[in-house]
Amino acid sequence: MYATLIAVAALWGAATGLLLPRAAYRLSVEPEETWRDTCPAGHPFTGPARGWVGLARCAPCGATVPEAAAALPSGNALPLGTALACAVLAAATGPRPELAAWLLLAPFAVLLAAVDARVHRLPDRLTLPLAGAAAGLLGAAALLPGHAGSWPSALLGGLALGGAYFTLFLIHPNGMGFGDVKLALSLGVALGWYGWDILLAGAFAGFLFGAVYGMGLVLLRRASRKSAIPFGPFMIGGALVGLLLGAFTASSAPW
Repeated sequence: MYATLIAVAALWGAATGLLLPRAAYRLSVEPEETWRDTCPAGHPFTGPARGWVGLARCAPCGATVPEAAAALPSGNALPLGTALACAVLAAATGPRPELAAWLLLAPFAVLLAAVDARVHRLPDRLTLPLAGAAAGLLGAAALLPGHAGSWPSALLGGLALGGAYFTLFLIHPNGMGFGDVKLALSLGVALGWYGWDILLAGAFAGFLFGAVYGMGLVLLRRASRKSAIPFGPFMIGGALVGLLLGAFTASSAPW
């Protein structure tokens, strides 16, 4: 059953990941630009959710969305990354109710990381609804037997991490985007589910990943100390580490 759970989670991640390149392409625009409504050949996107849900290839002309592939190292990175994230979350969490929340939230986190890596932008249409979805899904998980977290702690975690990032934004607005502040709300909710120690660990991991990446760019002379880097992917990566740690160390494991 345990292996089956991981396999199903990986398949879910791969399937949802196949739908991410189109959304990544449409969202990967500069702040002053509107979302893309057409494929590279100029055909309007059609399909569910006003064309936001669909495969990367345009049905009328067969054109793909190259910017989505450029957001990560290869064109297969989005489905592979989502599948891997879902698989490790399932392996760590097991058949607990909160696993459903992690699997539903993971594709959106991967999408945000891809867009931020491409254009240094975390769209409001994803960050703010994601915070509400995280709170709602974990609230539902808290009503089910066998969960290993605390919903009040999750809500407080969102407020705490969001408040901490907002303070950093006020202190140094050139080094911290307001999109990072809004993303911190949802990540704080997820990390806070497992307690304050996990919240601190996940937040610290995000800063550590960002610092190592930035220092690497400086040493390779590909950036200066004042260069801006997309911080969202490192926040999300740190949160994933925190969730895995929290799930592994949760005391009320039913499996």
